[in-house]
Amino acid sequence: MAIKKQYLKSKPICKVTFSIEAEAAKNVSVVGSFNEWNAKKAPLKKLKNGTFKGTVDLDKDHSYEFKYLVDGEYINDTAADAYAWNDFANAENSVVNV
Repeated sequence: MAIKKQYLKSKPICKVTFSIEAEAAKNVSVVGSFNEWNAKKAPLKKLKNGTFKGTVDLDKDHSYEFKYLVDGEYINDTAADAYAWNDFANAENSVVNV
């Protein structure tokens, strides 16, 4: 798992690339507070090496909770900036700070 951040000089936006190794998976998305936890808004593309990858534009100076949705199972990112308890999910979520 990995998170790569690229800050734009022209806009207050950070391009965040999410990637997760899930060779046997069929469908992987990144869901979070930035897309109303909607799997259809940020599907990740499967690469030849079995890694799923995708980029999301996020507003700078914010923190966002997220998880990967791998074939219906929610998974935290081990490379997250932090973790936050979420009472609604009754579980910890990954956090990315941009």
